[in-house]
Amino acid sequence: MTIYIEEETTKVEELHLHYKEIIERVIEASIDYENCPYEVEIEVILTDNPSIQEINQQHRGIDSPTDVLSFPMIDYQIPSDFSHLEDDSEDYFNPETGELLLGDIVISVEKVIEQAQKYGHSRERELAFLVAHSMLHLFGYDHIKESEREKMEKKQEEILKILGIER
Repeated sequence: MTIYIEEETTKVEELHLHYKEIIERVIEASIDYENCPYEVEIEVILTDNPSIQEINQQHRGIDSPTDVLSFPMIDYQIPSDFSHLEDDSEDYFNPETGELLLGDIVISVEKVIEQAQKYGHSRERELAFLVAHSMLHLFGYDHIKESEREKMEKKQEEILKILGIER
């Protein structure tokens, strides 16, 4: 498994966490939880509100900062259905490593800090929640419909519970 973590802001120091370890643990737990049969490659970018606002505007047409953005590399018909990936291996796998190119995650460190305080839990929990949430998007889940939202929320909480990161 290859996890690239890029720090595009000095605000990461304000987290006062072993954030790389948290990110890696949540990614690994999410992969196991969804029974992904492949080694994966993921990029995580830690940024600030102005930068994530710009990305949000470019990709979603929303001119405001958000907490996390997910950029899946896989076209799923059914979330976490990996059965078709080897048919299009040139589209989904890194030819040098053979790892599944799962996608990219962009997190606003400022939002992690703000939302942890707003919701009354630790920064560790907020960061872990955002990574778990984004990982589910990378596996093809969404929360547009109420039933989808409930399913995602349940999965997010179960992943965090496995890690012992609860409210």
